[in-house]
Amino acid sequence: MNQPPLFSEVTSSDHIVNVASVPHRSPFRYAGGKTWLVPRIRRWLASLPTRPVEFIEPFAGGAIVGLTVAFEQLSDHVTLIELDDQVAAVWKTIIEDNEGEWLADQIRSFELSSENVQALLGRNNLSRREQALQTLIKNRVNRGGILAPGAGKLKHGESGKGIASRWYPETLRKRILNITSIRDRLTFVHGDGLKILRQNIHRTDTVFFIDPPYTAAGKRAGSRLYTHNDLNHEELFAAATALAGDFLMTYDNNETIRSLANYFGLDTQAVAMKNTHHAKQTELLIGRDLSWLRQAI
Repeated sequence: MNQPPLFSEVTSSDHIVNVASVPHRSPFRYAGGKTWLVPRIRRWLASLPTRPVEFIEPFAGGAIVGLTVAFEQLSDHVTLIELDDQVAAVWKTIIEDNEGEWLADQIRSFELSSENVQALLGRNNLSRREQALQTLIKNRVNRGGILAPGAGKLKHGESGKGIASRWYPETLRKRILNITSIRDRLTFVHGDGLKILRQNIHRTDTVFFIDPPYTAAGKRAGSRLYTHNDLNHEELFAAATALAGDFLMTYDNNETIRSLANYFGLDTQAVAMKNTHHAKQTELLIGRDLSWLRQAI
């Protein structure tokens, strides 16, 4: 099968990708999402000598990268792994249970008000598909889409719209139905991403996109944004380095991470992006050989 043509974005360390030019596939607003990285993911996969049979994303979250690979058929199959129960309920409902149409219809018919949101978020003993609906509503009304305990709700939002600032039910419905239409290309695993990496360590036909919680060097963002944020980063680097298949890692750009990459003999490249507050910053891409990225600079 021929790979689809690459998009034409310039990919340099200083160039900031306009995320509006990237198809938004995920129903989540995900803190630390990687929409800005999608053009470079395409370039990475196009640089490989053979098209991968499997693409594994062990810390999937909102899964924009894995979804892009599945939609654009950049590998034969995509496996998404996520430990968070709330996020897992959404992916299992759509991918495993084939309840995407129900979820999409519930999103479209939900009357967003403070009272209705409070009533839904206060419910317990939910079915999996009801938990998926609850999770997506929470994701849309919380500041930054944060699902971790203690996250606050939007107050003023855009143009004073409050909790409705990020509520686009028809858009969400279409995204869910689109994912449903390609669910045969996807597998979801509710589990430990590091464990899954180790289980697939000998697969030469598989590539891995590794985007862990950013909690190395005492960084607090990952612990604030994600329910499951306790990760031994040195063990993750050791597991990634041992993989038979190629991989690409993303991390915050700091000396601790650069030192870890150097210790394991890995290549690094800082790449410019904008965070959710539209402030320019850099993140660090890590792999065995990032010459494909520098050739595009």
